[in-house]
Amino acid sequence: MSSPEDTLVLLLAGGVGSRLNILVKTRAKPAVPFAGLYRIIDFSLSNVMNSGMKHVGVLTQYKPMSLMRHLATGEAWDFTGRSRGVKILPPSTGFRDSDWYKGTADAIRQNLNFVRAHPSDEILILSGDHIYQMDFYAMIEFHRRKNAEITIGMMVVPENQIHQFGAGITNDDGRIIEWEEKPKVPRTNLASMGIYVFNYEYLMKLLTEDKEIVDFGMHLVPKAITRDNVFAYTFEGYWRDVGTIQAYWEANMDLLKDDPEISPEAWGIRPNLESEQLLADRIPARIAAGSKVSRSMISAGCVIEGEVVNSVLSPGVKVGPGCLVKDSIILHDCIIEEGSTVDLAIMDKRVKIGRGSFIGKGDNKNIPNSKYPDHLYTGISLIGKEADLPPGTVIGRNCIINSWRRQEDFKDKVLQDGATI
Repeated sequence: MSSPEDTLVLLLAGGVGSRLNILVKTRAKPAVPFAGLYRIIDFSLSNVMNSGMKHVGVLTQYKPMSLMRHLATGEAWDFTGRSRGVKILPPSTGFRDSDWYKGTADAIRQNLNFVRAHPSDEILILSGDHIYQMDFYAMIEFHRRKNAEITIGMMVVPENQIHQFGAGITNDDGRIIEWEEKPKVPRTNLASMGIYVFNYEYLMKLLTEDKEIVDFGMHLVPKAITRDNVFAYTFEGYWRDVGTIQAYWEANMDLLKDDPEISPEAWGIRPNLESEQLLADRIPARIAAGSKVSRSMISAGCVIEGEVVNSVLSPGVKVGPGCLVKDSIILHDCIIEEGSTVDLAIMDKRVKIGRGSFIGKGDNKNIPNSKYPDHLYTGISLIGKEADLPPGTVIGRNCIINSWRRQEDFKDKVLQDGATI
């Protein structure tokens, strides 16, 4: 039997991620920046690297260019060389939307030629849009000890969240005996993390013989538990699906706690800093005299002349004199001009806030966004990539400023709660 390090890894990174709204307007969900320096996919890739696996196929689909630039050759995660590598795998059956990946199992089926070129005892299948640290080597060893055909990474979640996941009921040995996909009335709080270990030959046989299997959670797992050994590998660390604006904001805020459960540096998570395509490294952040920073993450290249409280700033952000940035996530190279306030907002890259503006004005957080009430309902406002807001703009709660809005697009400088422009 081969070493777990020889396991082929297939990383699913093709979901639409529409609940992240304008953050995925130009990029795939796994390519969304996170925690200042990183992108979401860096966590899964680094976990693979730290677990010792050598061969990774990344299955892309929607808006893949930003993700492909970020992955580049895989060198940032040591996936280069004669015996190591990362391969981008787009949908391969055709050019129509109907030929795109129809589900997790269909995505693997469309790439069986790549799988056959990298035979191994097991196949590890991951999602590229979760924040966590996990030792996959240990999971594969568990899979072997149990003589399992399938092992699913699972964790206990609050009962009011189980409807978002596949849910498993296990016996005393950890074998999954019942399965519910996104149950409305759950009978368990053990949720699938979207992490699977399959026996190689077992998965190849299923996907080639049963074309009705399109999705793991909907089709494959329910069939498998009736006849094969399917086990739950219980995970107890930090794990979060950041597929919604609220979850994305909360995970970033988790970084700022006094004793955070999430620590990219301690976890050995690697970014790809060269994907910014800068001619040189950014200089260290500069905190000017008279400014104030508390409970925040400030990345390289930032210039702080105002006050930053409980916020995450990506590289190159400039906060002018007399400004207040609070409870916010500010992505690369945004400029917040003198005398402005940004309160509970997420700003995409290269946004410019004109002087004397107020983002997040007002105490009423209960009016959801009129266009996307399921996306924005807790007071967070979104500002899209490269938007340029004129001086004196006032934006309420749960608002959306779409990408590339110019100053002349703001006929009225006051945007009420829940509005979109």
